[in-house]
Amino acid sequence: MFRLTVGQYFPVDSWFHRLDPRTKILSTLFFAVLIFFIHSFLDYLALFILLYLFYIIAKIPFTYLINGIKPILFLIAITFIFQVFFYGEETLFKIWILPVYKEGLIRGAYLSLRIIFLVIFTSFLTQTTPPLDIADGLEALLRPLKRVGVPVSEIALMMSISLRFIPLLQSEVERIAKAQMARGIELNKGNFIKRIYNYIPILIPLFLSSFRRAEELAIAMEARCFKGGEGRTKLRELKFRRDDYIFIGFTILFFVLILWL
Repeated sequence: MFRLTVGQYFPVDSWFHRLDPRTKILSTLFFAVLIFFIHSFLDYLALFILLYLFYIIAKIPFTYLINGIKPILFLIAITFIFQVFFYGEETLFKIWILPVYKEGLIRGAYLSLRIIFLVIFTSFLTQTTPPLDIADGLEALLRPLKRVGVPVSEIALMMSISLRFIPLLQSEVERIAKAQMARGIELNKGNFIKRIYNYIPILIPLFLSSFRRAEELAIAMEARCFKGGEGRTKLRELKFRRDDYIFIGFTILFFVLILWL
């Protein structure tokens, strides 16, 4: 349940990895918006085939895509069940006293697919882009907001730190879980309520460890006189290349084509 692929960078040399981070951020936003306009299972199939090709070009094992879905299966199941039993008018059949609606089945399937594709596209962005590059790309895209007083550099820094903390928290959870299991705590036994209660000895040390890490990071940044983006220079300046324009053009073309279909 803690092995999320969001925030984890997969270090290989591929065409996608060499793209400008702004290109990948903009394309991810385009695909995220497109997901909410799709109302056809054929369109979702086309989107899945496109994602599969993306993973092949990026040289990332397809199992990473599956692993990104596993932690959210519970959320997907809850979303689907609520739609099936509580949305619609035409009843197909009943499970005990609960009616299963035709409209609920269709709506539940669409909402579940939207959640899945949003997680996969976000995971693909973080798997092909280092956290620091994502922060630089966000800062460059949000730079016009500086004129109205928005702290763009600080927002980009927070995003970068948040993405960096995801794999750290995952490793911390695994470390604490193994330590508690060595002390005799059985995490995966009992009913659902019992299992939640079993995870309390993991959550409390995890919160304490997270606050300690955050405090140490803040002290380290203050000791280095960090003052946000004002007056700071970049080691690597971002530049759009031909491949970036090609991919952005392809994304817009795919977006318009799906909407037209």
